[in-house]
Amino acid sequence: MKLKNKVAIVTGSSRGIGKAIALAFAREGANVVVNYVRSEDEAKEVVKGIEALNSTGIAIKADISESKDVENMVNKVIEKFGRIDVLVNNAGIGAHLLKGSDIEKWDKIMDVNLKGVFLCSQAVAKVMLKQKSGNIINISSIAGIEPGLSSLYYSISKAGVIMLTKCLALELAPYVRVNSIAPGYVKTPMMTRALSEEEIVKSIPLGRLGTPEDIANVAIFLASSDSDYITGQVIVVDGGKAILFKNMSGEWSMVREG
Repeated sequence: MKLKNKVAIVTGSSRGIGKAIALAFAREGANVVVNYVRSEDEAKEVVKGIEALNSTGIAIKADISESKDVENMVNKVIEKFGRIDVLVNNAGIGAHLLKGSDIEKWDKIMDVNLKGVFLCSQAVAKVMLKQKSGNIINISSIAGIEPGLSSLYYSISKAGVIMLTKCLALELAPYVRVNSIAPGYVKTPMMTRALSEEEIVKSIPLGRLGTPEDIANVAIFLASSDSDYITGQVIVVDGGKAILFKNMSGEWSMVREG
């Protein structure tokens, strides 16, 4: 087991990619904190799945965009386990899920997707630096590398996560490693509500959407000693590079690169 007895916090892990990472970590022997903000029942189901894998799981409600919630979550984890070995900053939202004015959408996305990553990293880093060991994994996106169909706000927030990853890697070395995973089009409820699966698959060289488990496998690698000499890096998991662009008529089209 690659993560035996490690303690990991996975934000936004009641569903989708976060859930897959939480269960994958438990399968590798980690004790996992399932963070959620709304879906308590789903979070408890993930905890049951963790326990079925003979690991310890706890669900903690916390809005990661609120510093008091983050501090409370970290304190509860320390009280329960005495340490934190891995933080996966997974929680995030897209503009298509939000209502309101442009500035309201901007503020909400930046609060969750970027500020939330900063607050969680800051709080957990204090613990990891005292331990002189730790690992932070930030879930960004290919939208933070190449502009495309994803909204302006989302792309900028994820680009910020990538730069935050690189800055934290320098700030927290040599004791804490910080890396990012940039998923492409992964079949989750958030993605399938926003985009046409059929059109996306046509653009992907490997011929399928990614799965949450594809991302979880990379998270295990980054959380384990297999990646001990890797920090400040962004690992793209997208099935082969595809980009979206607007044609002369203003419609979105897809092309492959490379």
